[in-house]
Amino acid sequence: MKTPKLSDILGIINKIAPPRLAESWDNSGLQVGNPDAGIERIMVALDATPAVMEAARNSSCQLLVTHHPLLFKPLKTISTATPQGKLIHDAIRSDLAVISIHTSYDVAEGGLNDLLAERLGVSGCRPLQSAAGQELAKLVVFVPGDHLDRVRGALLPWAEALGNYRECSFSAPGQGTFTPLTGATPFIGAVGNREQVSEQRLELLLDRRNLPRAVRALLAAHPYEEPAFDIYPLLNEGRQFGLGRIGSLAQQTTLADYAARIRETLSAPGLRYAGDPAAVIRKVALCSGSGASLLRDAVRCGADVLVTGDVKYHDARDAHDLGIALIDAGHFPSEIIMVDDVAERLGRMVSEAGYENCRIVPCRIESDPLRV
Repeated sequence: MKTPKLSDILGIINKIAPPRLAESWDNSGLQVGNPDAGIERIMVALDATPAVMEAARNSSCQLLVTHHPLLFKPLKTISTATPQGKLIHDAIRSDLAVISIHTSYDVAEGGLNDLLAERLGVSGCRPLQSAAGQELAKLVVFVPGDHLDRVRGALLPWAEALGNYRECSFSAPGQGTFTPLTGATPFIGAVGNREQVSEQRLELLLDRRNLPRAVRALLAAHPYEEPAFDIYPLLNEGRQFGLGRIGSLAQQTTLADYAARIRETLSAPGLRYAGDPAAVIRKVALCSGSGASLLRDAVRCGADVLVTGDVKYHDARDAHDLGIALIDAGHFPSEIIMVDDVAERLGRMVSEAGYENCRIVPCRIESDPLRV
């Protein structure tokens, strides 16, 4: 059976949590490990604690995937006299690689904040604080009519969706002319003769990052020796990426009832909220982990409440002054939900990549270090 290398798994994880989406202050990605090492068993956890790393080793895992980075700030020494130094030393000594997907997973489409929004019944979401936008391009290629379906089929996997519509393209008929020169091996016509051919103009919308792969697919599928194609940069706004989410509930509720629902949904031992218990809640802003810094973004977007964790006293005071409710669901409850999601997605993508000899297991020993 085919066994992936650590570098192969990192490539798959980068599709779940693209590194380019990580905040500048963050340290997502490979923390410890040999990229050429074989990986047969992977554990997914929220934190790389001593207990979690021991559980990974006891489960014969060669890789631990965590949300919070093992290495966050630059280190001057790696000493077993410090808790972090001992963790790093033990990981290297036991050949346990560590990959962390922190803010890259927070920001990503389908990442932690989208997962949290789904759990909290918030739909129609967009980023609460935009950090980057998708750059789009239009690819136009001219194809003989009887090869249109083949070339279109090769390019559609790279085409961008338009809202809820996939595999979008446009084609229109026209006439192409060309004269093959000496040394050419034309698919149609002969050297020295000007040819006129019925062709189709095929257009597709692409993410600029996918252009190289799309062009390779085009060249492989197109019958011409030298296909004619154009690439146009666009000013159209693509998908926006950023921290937090803002959306709406299907039905309005009160602050007290919504807080109680969140507590039950996230299995939180308790939570705190600031605001009038009877306040009407319909538009919800949220940010997993510590997101009180997004309070003013939530106000700017017209949210009735901001749901996050690690709320401080002065955050609650600010919320009162700004006229917005605030729910502190806790750092751990709002993020531990990532374990099952990442384990399921990673397992599916590893299998789709043809790596049969690799198993992913979610960590089941973690608990909130805070008690209520």
